[in-house]
Amino acid sequence: MTKDQKNEVIELLKGKFSQYNNFYVADTESLTVEQVGKLRRACFNKQVEMKVAKNTLIRKALESLDNEKYAGMYDSLHKVTALMFSENPKEPALIISSFRKESNGEKPVLKAAFINGDVYMGDNNLKALTQIKTKNELIGEVIGLLQSPAKRVLAALLHHHEQKAGGAEAAAAE
Repeated sequence: MTKDQKNEVIELLKGKFSQYNNFYVADTESLTVEQVGKLRRACFNKQVEMKVAKNTLIRKALESLDNEKYAGMYDSLHKVTALMFSENPKEPALIISSFRKESNGEKPVLKAAFINGDVYMGDNNLKALTQIKTKNELIGEVIGLLQSPAKRVLAALLHHHEQKAGGAEAAAAE
């Protein structure tokens, strides 16, 4: 790779790291070409961008953007690295999990995940990351919580009002 090519990759990566708040660092080392293709398709179908790049270039891209912010990620940059960029914080974790289930394997290995500024190091975080709540899910839950007491209060008021009205009509008829 020439210096220009390297700089091109660094610029491309910087663009991706700036664009996405969430990215995963996975090790795809022992996957076959066919498996990597399958993983790429799974990512593509879920709007996850997958990029394979040299660790030194990934590190340079991160350092030049915000060395402190990404410092926790550097330890994960060894061996073969596939980056998975996603708007949805848990989508890459779901893709990795289902890919492993289908292939009955332990690959790809999650090396690290960067979710909205938080660093999750190591494959043992995979299960937790599949259960992370997205912003929309949290908003939905809050709305659900806000709605349910109001619904109960309204139902109780209506019920009470109907009983009173029914009683008054009966008295007037007498």
